[in-house]
Amino acid sequence: MTMSIRTRLRARFRSRVMRLLASETYLNKKRRRARIRRRLGGEPRSVHYFHQVDDPYSHLIVQKLDLLQQTYAIPFTKHLVSLPADPFLGSAFHYETWAIRDAASIASDYGTEFTAASIPDAPSVQAANEQLADALAAPDFARLAFETGTALWAGDMKASSDQSHNQQNNRGALAVRQGNALREKLGHYLGGTFYYEGEWFWGIDRIRLLETRLIEEGLRSPSDQSGPSLSGQYLPEQNLSELCVPEPGARDTSELNKNDSTKNIVLEYFPSLRSPYTAIGHQRVLDLIERSGVTLKLRPVMPMMMRGIPAPGAKGQYIISDAGREARYRQVPFGNIVDPFGEPVRQAFALFPAALAMGKGMEFVTQYLSAAWAEGVDITHETGLKQVIQRSGLDWQEVKKAAAEMDWEALLERNVEDMLAAGLWGVPSFRVTGGNDESTFACWGQDRIWRVENEIARRAGI
Repeated sequence: MTMSIRTRLRARFRSRVMRLLASETYLNKKRRRARIRRRLGGEPRSVHYFHQVDDPYSHLIVQKLDLLQQTYAIPFTKHLVSLPADPFLGSAFHYETWAIRDAASIASDYGTEFTAASIPDAPSVQAANEQLADALAAPDFARLAFETGTALWAGDMKASSDQSHNQQNNRGALAVRQGNALREKLGHYLGGTFYYEGEWFWGIDRIRLLETRLIEEGLRSPSDQSGPSLSGQYLPEQNLSELCVPEPGARDTSELNKNDSTKNIVLEYFPSLRSPYTAIGHQRVLDLIERSGVTLKLRPVMPMMMRGIPAPGAKGQYIISDAGREARYRQVPFGNIVDPFGEPVRQAFALFPAALAMGKGMEFVTQYLSAAWAEGVDITHETGLKQVIQRSGLDWQEVKKAAAEMDWEALLERNVEDMLAAGLWGVPSFRVTGGNDESTFACWGQDRIWRVENEIARRAGI
């Protein structure tokens, strides 16, 4: 179990960069630099919102936009953008279908609505952009965007008879090109995003972090001072209800484990050892399993990049920075990173089937995630792996001997195949079956752990 010096040096360099990107120091530096550039350029302070007409998450966001503008004493500048290039989508084959399904699944919990008849075609998207291009600065943009989006997703958006057939010359196409250019210049790639002085917030799930920052900077409108008073600290989760767009709460499943109501409910958990989002959500998954008493099937998978799923630079930087910010928000230990990409993670997964067979699969995953993402244990070296094994309650030599006779690659490949069959590709992913529903529920992301708990409760009849 040896590794070349070059491989270890690369791992050390990546780890150092990731620690920096995940740090609060780096985030604060980006904020300061952006603020200085804005002031030097004589630009007013503003939150930029990037709306993509055929993005389900953008459709949810515009339903909260007026409330945000009424609550915070800062202009919201709107831009139109388009779907990014395929490499930014992870699995471009799955992305649009998944986004529709996910948005529909969470819409009511966020106090919004979303229904899609089908994926909008290019002429309809062009017509929607044309319709909104002249309304970007209008005070009723949010209403118009919602109405336009509702028609678009219902299949009722038709190109007007006088609309230019040359997409390069119409107002909508021009507005989208300008929005795309600004989005790229500022360092992002998706629609349904907010940008405020050096910091990006993607989707309705991150509005709570945007609000937190605006409150920190004293930007709650004088007419709306009911919210918390902050002094440079992230809001603890218990104060989420004081935000305009808090994360939805999960149903209380604490009583389920006292009876057999969830024994026939199965939770399949697809983590990855090289996933920062898996690391910051893992303890909540453990808590959910213990609280609810569901039957767990632990099904780890290879990291996305090691499965051929691309991650361009801007995407990689946002993910690790966002993960660090989320960890601080949720008060989860994170940031002392030793990146296990490549051979290190293969060596770790080679040990997993043995740990699983010995009844310590979840302990192994838990200890590895903590070592690699929070404690700075050198898991690229055998000494670090040995420490993980021992902390999992296992004997190093016994695990090595048993692992040598097991086909870990076939095990992980089956897990990936089942995850993809459920329309998922990222981690952590979840699949729930059983209870009072014969259908299968599947979702992914640490942002959806509350949704998984609600699904378990629903199937248990709560």
